[in-house]
Amino acid sequence: MIALRLVRLIEDHSEEIAESLMRTFQSSSRTKDLSKVPAEELHARIREILQHLSEWLLTKTEIDIEKRYTELGARRAAQDVAVADLCWGFVMIKEQLWDFLARQGFLQGPLEIYGELELLRLLDQFFDRAICYSAEGYARVEAGRAA
Repeated sequence: MIALRLVRLIEDHSEEIAESLMRTFQSSSRTKDLSKVPAEELHARIREILQHLSEWLLTKTEIDIEKRYTELGARRAAQDVAVADLCWGFVMIKEQLWDFLARQGFLQGPLEIYGELELLRLLDQFFDRAICYSAEGYARVEAGRAA
C-alpha cells in the first residue's frame, strides 16, 4: 500500500516536521495563541500525531479520535487559546505534511498519484474529525464558563 509507505516516511521524519511546525506556529499570526501552550506540551502533541500517524489513520476508531481531541479542545480552551488558532494549527499540520511529501519527490507517477489520493482521503478524514471534536471540547468548556 503506497499510502502506508508515505505515512511511514512521515513517521520516520516526525521530529524534523515537528520542529518545522513549531517554527511555523511561532511565526504565523493565525496561530499566535498557541504560544499560550507550553512549548514542550505543544511539541509533544505534534509528535503524537506524526510519530503515530499510521495508527491514527488506520487503526484508531472514531471513539478514540473523539476522546483524544475533545480532551485536547477542552485543554486549549482552559489555556485561553482561541478556537480559530487551534483549528489553524491542524490545518497547518496537514499542509506541512503535503509540503514534506512533495519535497521528497514521491508524488510523480500514476501509482504514486493513487497513493497520494488515498492518503489525502485518510488525512482529510482524520484532521476534519480532529478539528470538529476539538471544537466540541472547546465549546463545552466555554459553555461551562458562561453558566
